[in-house]
Amino acid sequence: MSKRQEIRARRRQQQRQQRLMIIGMTVVGALLIAGALIIPTLISPVGEIVQITPQAFNAPVNMNTLGNPDAPVKVDVWEDFQCPACARYSEDVEKLVIQNYVESGKVYYTFHHYPFIDDRSTGKESDQAANASMCAGEQGRFWDYHDMLFANWNGENQGAFSDKRLIAFADALGLKMSDFKTCFDENRYRAQIDQDFADGTAIGVSGTPSVFVNGQQITPGYIPSYDQLSQAIEAALGGQ
Repeated sequence: MSKRQEIRARRRQQQRQQRLMIIGMTVVGALLIAGALIIPTLISPVGEIVQITPQAFNAPVNMNTLGNPDAPVKVDVWEDFQCPACARYSEDVEKLVIQNYVESGKVYYTFHHYPFIDDRSTGKESDQAANASMCAGEQGRFWDYHDMLFANWNGENQGAFSDKRLIAFADALGLKMSDFKTCFDENRYRAQIDQDFADGTAIGVSGTPSVFVNGQQITPGYIPSYDQLSQAIEAALGGQ
């Protein structure tokens, strides 16, 4: 091989090495970018906790109920905390019903648990969220925890309601954590939640939210609007 051929051979080898180096650096860079995007989602799939403003009711509060038990109209709602339609109902309809009917003494309002979205998931986020809400209810904060759950939902069975997060929500609300954790760890309200589910199924609940006025389901299969629910309540009141 001549001197010129040797030089050319060395140059070709150097060029190949440079191309391999560039490819290698590109691959490594891509892996670093992918890791930066994926790893944080594995560690904290739903981001920071969204804080809520605690509600102040002008009506009696007893765990998952609001209002006077002797009110002429009973409104019962079955919900799953992982249900996005339930979150919309809570924000757009429920608050108005509470303000206009529960706080005036005309309606006794009861939230019933219907955790079904986690049926095929090992995480059991719907069931655990229901359990946690009732433990918050022991400290008079069911409705605040209810709002906290809906504010922090971020996809079905995606980790938004992992046990760690549910405990963090309680801490963010300023609950007495030793009492909350004891209640939560022993799944104290499992029997009541199961009974809610069974009762709902028995009267025709098949999805959430399902809303009943004096035992009559309103807009089955659809989210009732405030106007639809108000009309049903007014009819049940009969001009009272």
